[in-house]
Amino acid sequence: MSLLRQPILLLSRSTRVKQLISTMPVSAGIVASYVPGESTESAVAATRALVDDGLEVTLDFLGEDTTDAEQADATVAAYRELLEQLGSLGLARRAEVSVKLSAVGQFLPENGHKVALENARAICRAARNAGTTVTLDMEDHTTTDSTLQILRELRKDFPETGAVLQSALFRTEADCRALAHEGSRVRLCKGAYLEPEDVAFQSGAEIDKSYVRCLKVLLAGDGYPMIATHDPRMVQIASSLASRYGRAQGTYEFQMLYGIRTDEQKRLAASGETMRVYLPYGTQWYGYLMRRLAEKPQNLSMFVRSLVSQK
Repeated sequence: MSLLRQPILLLSRSTRVKQLISTMPVSAGIVASYVPGESTESAVAATRALVDDGLEVTLDFLGEDTTDAEQADATVAAYRELLEQLGSLGLARRAEVSVKLSAVGQFLPENGHKVALENARAICRAARNAGTTVTLDMEDHTTTDSTLQILRELRKDFPETGAVLQSALFRTEADCRALAHEGSRVRLCKGAYLEPEDVAFQSGAEIDKSYVRCLKVLLAGDGYPMIATHDPRMVQIASSLASRYGRAQGTYEFQMLYGIRTDEQKRLAASGETMRVYLPYGTQWYGYLMRRLAEKPQNLSMFVRSLVSQK
């Protein structure tokens, strides 16, 4: 693990640092490279541009860890507005949405699980009406059991609902086996959260090995694997494994984050692969930005220089 990754992730929880960065307009420069805008309109415009480039999209209305019921309701309303626009503009066929359950009530005291389930169900219903799907984002390991339980409940009425699993966690290979069934959509990523050593691999090499093991399970299964990685080696391994397991293009997809390896995204799409871009938007971009900086710490020096250069 990078020496900088842990302190950056810890900073992502700092209210004081968040207030400083969020109120300094200079931060918009690097923020814009990862987050195309704060409004529904900006997200839809970015989606159209990506679709025009031959890419698929999944949109995330940024927000997490809310303990306010009104904020959870506002997040649901934002997704409904987004889905309505995607549907009316004919973009829903190429764009789905990703939802963090902690943004729709999972952490509310007493009845958070129930509220998150009902709010996620409302978003799934809006997505189906628009002609698209929902993927439930996975957050830190303390939410995994609750998230997978809500996924099971949602799939009773919305079997197209996607899941996310993180190869950093010890449990993920077993979770992949449980979800590698027909009709199941699973996004496999390495994981962007700082996890304790009793539940997660700590070295990049071990996380990579776990990723490959999980890939084999998903590609050998009957579901629809969504291979989320920017690692050139993992892209190559995934392509080789897809061929080994007789996977035709279109029976799986690659996913990358907005603003990262854009040339590679276009190359994969041009080669016939389904390439989906994870596109976040909204005002609550701080936690997302800090996780991206933690994944690529060389960006931090650029970010700090831009901050201190302001009068």
